[in-house]
Amino acid sequence: MAIDDPVQGADSPRTTTEKPNAKKANGKKANDGKPAAPATTWGAVRPLVLRLHFYAGLLIAPLLLIAAVSGLLYSLSYQAEKIVYRQELRSPDSDRTAMLSQQVEAARAAHPDGEVTAVWPSSEDEESTRVLMTMPDSEESKSLAVFVDPHTAQIRGELDSYGSSGALPLRTWLSELHRHLHLGEPGRIYSETAASWLWVVALGGLALWIGRRRTSKRALLRPERGATGRRRTLGRHGSLGMWAAAGFLALSATGLTWSTYAGENIGAVQDQLGGATPVVSAELGSGEGAAGADGHEGHEGHGGDSGAGGDHEGMDIGFDNALTAARQAGLDGPVTVKPPAEGTAYVVAQRDNQFPLRLDSVSVDPGTGLILDELRFADYPLLAQLTRIGIDAHMGLTFGVVNQLLLAALALSLILIIVWGYRMWWQRRPTQDRKLGVGKPMARGAWRKVPLSVLLPLIAAAALAGWFVPLLGITLVAFLVLDVVLGAVARARAARAGTAAGG
Repeated sequence: MAIDDPVQGADSPRTTTEKPNAKKANGKKANDGKPAAPATTWGAVRPLVLRLHFYAGLLIAPLLLIAAVSGLLYSLSYQAEKIVYRQELRSPDSDRTAMLSQQVEAARAAHPDGEVTAVWPSSEDEESTRVLMTMPDSEESKSLAVFVDPHTAQIRGELDSYGSSGALPLRTWLSELHRHLHLGEPGRIYSETAASWLWVVALGGLALWIGRRRTSKRALLRPERGATGRRRTLGRHGSLGMWAAAGFLALSATGLTWSTYAGENIGAVQDQLGGATPVVSAELGSGEGAAGADGHEGHEGHGGDSGAGGDHEGMDIGFDNALTAARQAGLDGPVTVKPPAEGTAYVVAQRDNQFPLRLDSVSVDPGTGLILDELRFADYPLLAQLTRIGIDAHMGLTFGVVNQLLLAALALSLILIIVWGYRMWWQRRPTQDRKLGVGKPMARGAWRKVPLSVLLPLIAAAALAGWFVPLLGITLVAFLVLDVVLGAVARARAARAGTAAGG
């Protein structure tokens, strides 16, 4: 996220006492009559990368800063929830255990106008059971979570809940701040734009930092000792970016998977590669080959032959027996139990996102208690597994507290890198002429010095990336238009100044 234009100053490690050949430095003809060419391909591409990095850092960094600050707060919200909502989440330990159906009925009695959509049975001695209900005024993806003491079936409290992760009000508010600034769908453009550019500025900054001349390899990973001024700021900016680059790339990739525009393209490619997430079949009487919720076929060898919905039509084994059947099928640990609707079965799914993941699911015939279908996480397509793990890691779930601390460290690193980038921009201001001025970008026309064999693939790659990640393409075109306009204004001013001087 560097905003710095690395034009070499007096404190740059590239500066020497020798003066370069003026004609070669200006791109004019050398003594042999041929135009001077950069010694390497990187030497030709570097100014182009510098200019892109400058504009991306200058114009996109504010969006990245907002995403980093809100992401930092979100990463800490998991532990904050445990403290703020301890009354609802925890229950006094006891030797007694109420039936799960009794706990559900207690929630229904408290809210007779609500519809139970899922139940999170207590998986620890001092953990409350969570009954999720949709109310007449519930917003999309939100429900009312009623917390029930698993020992006495007494209501311990109720809170709004969001999404499959069961985010409570504090985490929900921070999540929506991070995703769309509480502006709804229009606000998601900010977060998708930030995710669309994060990988670009990370890779560009990484290339610029690795390609920089330095006196020792140590300076690649740690700031140079004894450096001062802009050179010290650049050392901090670059070395921290080097350490955090892989994390930024992962955040960008996983963030784009559920974005509005790029996410649709990613989903289409994933489907084409056979990596769509399968869903356990819950249809009664469907047998083998039943389609899941996303159009996937049923899992061969797991279809039920119990004649679900036949002689037992209208019967309901209840939550307790459905949970027992799932436990016998090997679903241990925390689970979610979804009640049957008309023509469907109970669905019991593991919800342990921490590695090693326990995310198997089964459907249970509400009339017989037999398993109709099984879906093991190990049977997911590899691409679907990686997508699920990546998204959960982005949300701070995969490795629990360690995952959340790592996200916080990445967010803090991004904040520091952006601040140091702006500081370099300020430190490069021409203090001799304009004390309130700021640094300028690399001179225009850098693309003309790039060999055609390199320039054409770069243009093709940029066009492909801009099509696949639409907000990246739109903003890149906006940058180019802005650059052209600024160039035209600068030439007009120079022409007027020349005319005035000549007159």
